[in-house]
Amino acid sequence: MKDFPGTPGTFTGLVLRVSQCLLAAGSIASMVTAACFFRYTAFCYLIASMGLQVFWSFALAWLDSYALVKKKIIHNPILVGLFVIGDWVTATLSLAAAASSAGIAVLFYQEDLGVCHNDCPKYQMSISLAFMSWVTIKTSALIMLWILFTGNLIH
Repeated sequence: MKDFPGTPGTFTGLVLRVSQCLLAAGSIASMVTAACFFRYTAFCYLIASMGLQVFWSFALAWLDSYALVKKKIIHNPILVGLFVIGDWVTATLSLAAAASSAGIAVLFYQEDLGVCHNDCPKYQMSISLAFMSWVTIKTSALIMLWILFTGNLIH
């Protein structure tokens, strides 16, 4: 069986999961430091989506680190199927939340609504981190899908 970067139980898989977790946590931290983020549903949705991303990525990072310590590659068909579903669900939610929040931030930034004062840079930073987190989760999701469909599983 051929291992390639990003598969569960490898160092690059661990790096992907840790980066997902850190970027999502950074997005949450940047958003909650803004004074009035809670007034806008899209921003609350971003925080909820990134919160789910933090928990999912942390759990899988822990599993990857455990597999690295035990020197095992995780290619169990049931686990990989679960990873595929979880990665695609969190990737979809993350993209939707980041895109909807970006739409609201553009309205603020272009002063269409005239309500953005000191919080715009915080909103923009949070949304940028959310998009970067989405890129890493999308990468993981594609790797998991590749593993599942190419049959690189231990039966």
